[in-house]
Amino acid sequence: MTHRHSTRPKTALAAAALLAATLTGLSAPASTAATPAAPVAAVAAAQHRVLFDNSKAETAGNADWIISAAIPDPLVQNANPTTEKSWTGALSAWGVALQKTGAYSLKTLPSGSTISYGTGAALDLANFDTFVIPEPNIRFSTAEKTAIMTFVQNGGGLFLISDHNASDRNNDGWDSPKIINDLLTTNSVDPTDPFGFSVDVLNISTDNPRAITDASNPVLHGSFGAVTGSILRSGTTFTLKPADNPAVKGLLYRTGYSGNTGAFFVTSTFGSGRVAIWGDSSPADDGTGQSGNTLFNGWDDPAGTNAALALNATAWLSGAS
Repeated sequence: MTHRHSTRPKTALAAAALLAATLTGLSAPASTAATPAAPVAAVAAAQHRVLFDNSKAETAGNADWIISAAIPDPLVQNANPTTEKSWTGALSAWGVALQKTGAYSLKTLPSGSTISYGTGAALDLANFDTFVIPEPNIRFSTAEKTAIMTFVQNGGGLFLISDHNASDRNNDGWDSPKIINDLLTTNSVDPTDPFGFSVDVLNISTDNPRAITDASNPVLHGSFGAVTGSILRSGTTFTLKPADNPAVKGLLYRTGYSGNTGAFFVTSTFGSGRVAIWGDSSPADDGTGQSGNTLFNGWDDPAGTNAALALNATAWLSGAS
């Protein structure tokens, strides 16, 4: 409504100017003709670009950690999604919630792809604000570790999701705790605990981690709602090392833990970028997905505020909050 009211007078002025120019033999002012295009460019620039990874066996076994079966572009499956069932994948609720805001552009890195930074490829990390890696099951190559770390160092947002010890879904000898710890300790950019945390090699069967009290924290109190807790259903926690990176902060903790141990959701910064990590894939699981997978609805589990946590963290990592 507002756009219509603002553009009609400009259109009328442009038409009048063109008529006057025709009658007098003068050229129509170039700036008048270009005016309507400016708001379109401004809207496009405001979108936050999020890439979800599927190159590291994120759908192996019973996992289905994708936002849509249409890869790389979920809009191919449904251009106007309304619920998690509009797209096929156990992370579809996450993707649909972001898509419905109109402020996010989402893509998925296909299976078999290589994670890159600065190559000019369409799905290169340089073209995105946030990279989500939900429970990787294939070890990152040396070049991929460099790409991920450089992306964060230069201002990108990295959202990692770990699972419990011995959660090797594709039986290649590497599970997500081992893969993430390997990323943090053997990369070529900074292998000296760059984010200030490590993944605990644990398998915690069940818990309902609670959020700390911090009214000003944008992840706990963001535009998608207030976060009070989460769920842990066979997952792990993190050990914080603020001496290595003082920006590291535990936001949710396993029952009976605080400080530098037992953190279930952690944020940090590195260079100009931001990092978040979650200790279980269960909270992001919306219970829907491709056939043949055993899935559970952790996204809407009343024991946690998992949707708000995932979405607020994505907004923070993308620079939207």
